[in-house]
Formats: sequence, C-alpha cells, structure tokens
Amino acid sequence: MTESRQGQKWWVMAAVALGVFLSTIDGSIVNLALPVLAREFGAEFAGVQWVVLAYSFTIVSLMLIATRLGDRYGKKRVYLAGFVVFTLGSLACALSSSVGVLLMGRVLQAVGGAGLVALGAAIVTEAFPPTQRGRAMGLVGAFVSVGLVSGPSLGGFILAALPWQAIFLVNVPLGVLGAALTLRFVPSGLPVRGQPFDWRGALLLIGTLLSFLLAVTLGPRAKEPSILLVAALLVSVMGMLAFVKAERAARFPLVDLDLFSRSDLSVNVLTGWMAFVATSGLVLLVPFFLQDLQGRPPAAAGLLMAVPPLVMGLVSPLAGWLSDRVGTRPLATLGLGVTMVGYLLVGGLRLDTPAWEYLLRIACLGLGMGLFQAPNNSAILGAVPRQQLGTASGLLSLSRLLGQATGVGLVGAAWAALTHWLDPTGASDPMLAPLDVQRHALAWTARGLALFLAGGVLLALLRWHRERLAPVGT
Repeated sequence: MTESRQGQKWWVMAAVALGVFLSTIDGSIVNLALPVLAREFGAEFAGVQWVVLAYSFTIVSLMLIATRLGDRYGKKRVYLAGFVVFTLGSLACALSSSVGVLLMGRVLQAVGGAGLVALGAAIVTEAFPPTQRGRAMGLVGAFVSVGLVSGPSLGGFILAALPWQAIFLVNVPLGVLGAALTLRFVPSGLPVRGQPFDWRGALLLIGTLLSFLLAVTLGPRAKEPSILLVAALLVSVMGMLAFVKAERAARFPLVDLDLFSRSDLSVNVLTGWMAFVATSGLVLLVPFFLQDLQGRPPAAAGLLMAVPPLVMGLVSPLAGWLSDRVGTRPLATLGLGVTMVGYLLVGGLRLDTPAWEYLLRIACLGLGMGLFQAPNNSAILGAVPRQQLGTASGLLSLSRLLGQATGVGLVGAAWAALTHWLDPTGASDPMLAPLDVQRHALAWTARGLALFLAGGVLLALLRWHRERLAPVGT
C-alpha cells in the first residue's frame, strides 16, 4: 500500500466514525430532553415518546434499503447524501415550534442516518486491506457503542447550559465536516448493476414495523381494546408472515433467511436483540426517574446515566480479550446473566435512593453489557463463511436497531400501562400520576425486563450445552 493510500484510509475511517457516531448518538441523546420537551410543548408522554420512536423506526425500516441503494448507485454517493439529509433534519428539529414539526425533523434526520449506519462498515471494509479489517471494524464498533451510550450524559451537559434546541444544532457543524471528509477522501467505487431491488420485501418490512410500534404505543392508552389497536396487532403479525414468505421467494432478498438455519447464529442474534430491547427501554425511563421523580437537574442526571457506559467501556476490551481464550459463549452467557441481575437491582430504586446506591445498582448493567456485547458480536461474525461477513455485519446492525425501536416502544408502553393500573387517581397521562406510583411502575418494569432476559440466558445455556456435546459442525 502506498503512503498516500495508507494515510487516506484513516481519513475514510474519520468520515465513517463521524457518521456512525452522529447517527447512533441521536437515537439516545434526546431521551434526557423528553421531560423538557413535554413541558415545552405541553405534550403527553405518548406524544414525546414518538420523538424517539420516529427516529428509531425510520432508521430500522430504511437501513436495508440504503444498503441496496449503495450497491446500485455507489456507496460514496449514498453516504454523502446521508450526511446532507441528516444535517438538514437536525436543523429542522432545532427550528421546531411544535411536537408535530419536531417529529418531521426527526424522520428527516433518520432518513439520512439510515445511509450512515448501513454503509459505514462497507466503506471501511473497502478502504482497509484484509490484514487490517478486523482492527478497522473494531474501531467502527467502538464508535457505535460510544454513540449509543454517551447520548444521555452529553444531552445532560448541553441541557444544563443551553436551550433544548442545542442538542440538535450541535449536529450541524459535525454533519458539514463529515460531508466534507466523505467528498474529499472516500473512494467513489463501482456500483453493482443487475440486482433488482426487493421493493416488496421493503414495503412489507416498513408496514410490519409501523403496525407493531402503533400497537405498543396505543395499547396502554386504550381503556379497552380498540379496532385500531387490534388491527395494528393483526397487521404486524400478518405482515411478518408475508415478509418471510416474500424473502424466501425473492432472488435478491433484503434478508438472507437461510442464515438463520444455523442455530448458533440465530441464538446470538436473538439474545443480542433481547439485550438491546431491555437496555434501550430502560434508557428511555431512567431520565424521568432521575429528573421528575427525584428532582435532579439535567446535568446531574446526565452524569449519573454515564456510569453504565463508562463501566461498559472499561469491561468490553477485557471481555473481547478473554473471549479469544475461553470462547465466546461462556462470557456472553455470563454477561447476559449479570445484566439480568442488574435489572433486578434497578427494580429496587426508591424516591429517596442516594446517588451512591444508585451508582452501585446501575453499574451492574454496564458490567453485564460489557461482558456480553463483544463476545456475542464475535460469535455472530464467526458463525458465517467469510464471503457472508457483510451479511452478518448487517444482521448485527439490524438486531441492534430493531432492539432499540422495540425496546423504546414496548418498555415505554409497559411502564405507562402499569402506571395507569396502579394509579388510584386515574390520571390521563402517566406523568401526572403520583410520584410513588410512577416509581412502583418503573420497579415492576425493570423486574419484567429481568424476567425477559432470563429467557435469553436460558437460550444461551441450552446452546452452550449443545456446543459442548457436539462442538464441531452444529
């Protein structure tokens, strides 16, 4: 490799790292601002919840579409368009005068973010030689993790010093810088012709996800099952069945379902999805606990929420190193179990819980996810042939994003439903219920997540048992 190519690959990495960081951090940085946005616009919980849901849903539904567009029209072109659209969406969010306008800006952000998430890993793979791709992909994964977990704490610092619009305006100069780096350093590449786009599968996936998110958002607000709620549930189930059928029949499907015939891959993808469902859902609710229930300012809440990512960042490199020596399954299973215990500990939080006790309880979540994520990702990439590593990488992103979207909708809905059920005053909005009622609902939601993850631990243990009985070829 020439010296110019040697230097250019790191500029490519900088462009991809910036894009991945921006697109992932915006999935979580808004969480800490939800109480502020609810007060600013006079909106209910379900309304401001869609500020997060709209972003997560749009990225999930468009990510695979962006991947196909990159193959057809060139990855650089689609990635550059992603930066431009994301930056314009951020500006639109900052200028919003209502929740409706803010939601439209969030959708525009996510349209651009989908291209950044989908194509970043592929661009890095093309820029680095085969002997350095593992190192390069590790750096991309690190920026994904940093973006996911630093959002709440960074949002707290911004909200403490500046108006809420600043959490969106900060993206504008970074987006312009990312676009400039992409335009200058990312190679154009050659688009792949002759592969028709699976529009049928894409539309079915979008419809299925939208119906599911509508169901989990409308469900807790309904006093009794409504026609819209039942229809949304039925459409989501029928849409998923139709999507599977369409993908099996498609010549160039969005998702290669044959990969899931490998039980090791299926278990790893499923447990990864379960972990992100639990993590993303609780990240949605903890800001309300720290600010509205305990009365902490945004900056203090942001610092307290930074503890799990800090622990995770310290533990993850060690977990990756250990997994190369003892295997991925033991550490991934242990990490999922520790995360489960962490949610049980979170279920014991009280209105008067001091900061030091909160830190001890919440740090267990970071320890568990740090032990789980790196070995689980390694197991997924090691479960497929080398020629299908790109597909496996896409499944990693898809399971993470689906987990985020599902977690925000499902866990938020569960908390709201529990609050309505426990509230003797019958408040129309769960945020208007007595503080102790909201705290009890959060506790039972955390315990429910622990039970949910217990199913993942059981799956991992069963797969580990099978691997010990037949370690080769299963």
